[in-house]
Amino acid sequence: MKLSGNSSAMNLKLTLVIIGAAIAFGTLYYTQNLVNKLQQRERENVELYAKGLEYVTNPANLNEDFTFIFLNVVQRIDFPIIVTDSTNQIISTDIGVGYKNIAVDSTLKPHEIKLFLSDKLGELQRQHTPIYVKSPDNKTLNKIFYGDSDIVNQLKYYPYLQIIFAIVFILVAYTSFNYVRRSEQSNIWVGMSKETAHQLGTPISSLMGWTEILRMNYNNPDKVLDTTEEINSDLTRLNKITKRFSKIGSQPELNIESPYEIIERVIKYFERRLPQLGKNVTITIQGEKERKAKLNAELFEWVIENLIKNALDAIENKNGKIDFSVKLNKNQIEIEAADNGKGIEHNKWKEIFRPGFSTKRRGWGLGLSLSKRIIENYHKGKIFVKQSVINSGTIFKIVIKAV
Repeated sequence: MKLSGNSSAMNLKLTLVIIGAAIAFGTLYYTQNLVNKLQQRERENVELYAKGLEYVTNPANLNEDFTFIFLNVVQRIDFPIIVTDSTNQIISTDIGVGYKNIAVDSTLKPHEIKLFLSDKLGELQRQHTPIYVKSPDNKTLNKIFYGDSDIVNQLKYYPYLQIIFAIVFILVAYTSFNYVRRSEQSNIWVGMSKETAHQLGTPISSLMGWTEILRMNYNNPDKVLDTTEEINSDLTRLNKITKRFSKIGSQPELNIESPYEIIERVIKYFERRLPQLGKNVTITIQGEKERKAKLNAELFEWVIENLIKNALDAIENKNGKIDFSVKLNKNQIEIEAADNGKGIEHNKWKEIFRPGFSTKRRGWGLGLSLSKRIIENYHKGKIFVKQSVINSGTIFKIVIKAV
């Protein structure tokens, strides 16, 4: 019964790292692919622009109308371009002739603009290979240098932002996981302390009571003998408690047992000790005694004892009752434990099985959590709150496979 495992913790951490890495690299790949497509599209626009210039400079087309070219090609370019001659000299400092989509201070003089554009030209040369404008005899007339548009520049940095977000996500998730794990471990230790006290409380209180009875009836052999038998029962129970805790972390042996008979044994043990606990409660059982299942008797007794103790804690009436029923439904044995205690709020029906959860000063720290693990992990069954009404009572239900 492992309450926490290093392997599961490592698996969770590894999963977080894999998820974060997948987000980062997936975004990087997708965005880079998109950037490449946009850059290719922009280069095609520049090539089209170059073809337009070649067409315009061709003497055979002097009388043609070039409005279409400038409306559908030039005006659609939204990224920086600079046009030079064959020797990389800027052909003009006029907007739309020598350059386009470059922010230039309007207060600069022409020679200052040319110096500024020359610096900008060096940046564009580092970004992309220029497009050549050729004459009909294949001589280079102009070169068109271009850069990336704003949207491409934004997309370039986007994946790196995603990687940063992924790293932050992993760090936050890892820190949160460690905090929750430490908190759960703390709750488990607190719960284990409470459960140990809870387990030992009944037999120790009982032994103290039997000791007092021995003092009062030392000269009555029959009474002494009867009390001795009960003391022996409590000592046997203390031995069982020791064995139960020793089984935590190991796989228990399952044998064919009658759930009815196990519950009946636990009820008989509690019935003799209820007066000493100061409780006026009747505990009954009904149903099919002959039905059997594969059980570990010691651990299954622990579950029933936890249900009884929780019911006793919840009962505030003068006349309390705890009723068990055992019945067969198809190939499953259904066990119900009903009490007339103060009930459980509906939003806490699942919470009460969480390690460390408690609605009172004692109990429900680990008892129900251990019970859930015993039934579900070892016996492959189910345990849950079937019904609970505030100030009326609660019904717990256990379902296990019948033999």
